[in-house]
Amino acid sequence: MSATDLLPPTPELTHLAQIIQLAVAPVFLLAGLGAFLNVCAGRLARIIDRSRQLEPRVLASRGEEHDRLIEEIRVLDRRIAVVNNAIFTTVLAAVLISLVVILLFVAFLTGTKVGTAIALLFMGSMIATGWGFAIFLHETRLGTRTIRVRAHILEHEAEEHD
Repeated sequence: MSATDLLPPTPELTHLAQIIQLAVAPVFLLAGLGAFLNVCAGRLARIIDRSRQLEPRVLASRGEEHDRLIEEIRVLDRRIAVVNNAIFTTVLAAVLISLVVILLFVAFLTGTKVGTAIALLFMGSMIATGWGFAIFLHETRLGTRTIRVRAHILEHEAEEHD
């Protein structure tokens, strides 16, 4: 006995299978956004860890070292805000995609015409996804631009030992 013997294809069942097929692509997109959120969360954790390492050093430092540490901790604070914005827009995209999937099934179950709403939600999710990626790009550039090896380290030569 095959699966087709148990469930003979009906127009409604065939239509439901099509709806499920339509819902699969957005669900894969959700998985990709989840992976991206994992990257963002890892980056945020590293930035927070670095700022916590610097806090006691800032309080104990004076002069040029203090100024350098203050500058670095300000940049870290800015990066925390930027990563949080990337996370927000990516989660927004995931919520909008979830609504797309829900509306696909609502339309199937109720016969309601929600094609325009689905299209607008999907467009909104793509805008939020792109915006999240752009914010993340900004954060990575901010991080690489501000984390520089100081010139005296690059020019340092070890003393010769006799």
